[in-house]
Amino acid sequence: MKIDKIKLHVAMAHKLYTAKKLSQKCGVSEATICRISNGVREARPSTVEKIAKALNVAVTDITT
Repeated sequence: MKIDKIKLHVAMAHKLYTAKKLSQKCGVSEATICRISNGVREARPSTVEKIAKALNVAVTDITT
């Protein structure tokens, strides 16, 4: 699933989350969060759901 990098960064900034903090909140490794947010790796649907839940946003708010 394709996460929109800008939308993800905006959602993280809104919650004042770093990649490390988001990683702790959603149970996804910090390295994976960094790879996804930098566009190096696409996320699995289950990972997108975990990230969205941790950011308290809808999946559609952070995907393209």
